Amino acid sequence: MNKQRAAIELAKHLILITFLMLILFPIFYIISISLNPIGSIGSDIVPPHLSLTHWRYILGLPYTDGVTGEIKTSSFPMLIWLFNSIKISVITALLMLFLSTTSAYALSRFNFKGKKLSLLTLMIVQMFPNIMAMVAFYLMLDFIGQYVPGLGTDTHGGLILVYLGMTPFNIWLIKGYFDTIPKSIEESAIMDGCTRFQAFYKIVIPLSTPILAVVALLTFINTFSDFILPSIILKTQDKLTFAVGIQIFVSEAFSNRWGQFAAASILGAFPISAIFLCIHKYIVGGLTVGGSKG
Repeated sequence: MNKQRAAIELAKHLILITFLMLILFPIFYIISISLNPIGSIGSDIVPPHLSLTHWRYILGLPYTDGVTGEIKTSSFPMLIWLFNSIKISVITALLMLFLSTTSAYALSRFNFKGKKLSLLTLMIVQMFPNIMAMVAFYLMLDFIGQYVPGLGTDTHGGLILVYLGMTPFNIWLIKGYFDTIPKSIEESAIMDGCTRFQAFYKIVIPLSTPILAVVALLTFINTFSDFILPSIILKTQDKLTFAVGIQIFVSEAFSNRWGQFAAASILGAFPISAIFLCIHKYIVGGLTVGGSKG
């Protein structure tokens, strides 16, 4: 029995190690290409010597051209594009959380005329992807920009305004979580002197950190990695997002920029990884267990 159990455990570990290697190999290969001075697909997996030329190019630092030997600086503002994506994604996530939590709380806790119709409307609206309204979005921003320039086309404010159209899905998601929180917790707080708003942000919000972390993470990832909306709304080079800028960067010399593209891909993965590492502990579990008095 001990030998059989040891064989089973060994098989499990071998399977897990195999899956781990399959996951880590592409990451290792991309890092290798970014550090390889040749920087081409099909070259050695482990480069004969390491070079930071591609990273210097991506970060806008002076680098030595491998052909002419001249000192050059990249004309592509990668860090500006990265900052634009982070700014847009963070602002969108924060506004999305505010609008979604307040709306979901009202739909979860209050009874009012038109509540069922509102829920039905939200369900129908979220069934249609934003890609179906591209022309409408552009015309809407073009009209708004005539009166509020900061919310028109070729502005980050206008792009954020369009992204907030994803709110219905998050409202449904958060409302379902609010419904699982016992109302007796808020009623006890109100009896102790809290207002309805105090019960909301001091009790319900802390108890809902798992779903709020999920919504924030999904919103940040979807906004950061989106390509279609920014490519339509944004035109000025310094206002482009990272995804759009990388596409333009690669399309101009596709076969000669694999090393720079690999370095840029790793750079673009940092914000999402950092956000996930910061909030993953809130996703693992909630705080509702034992929160209601018997």
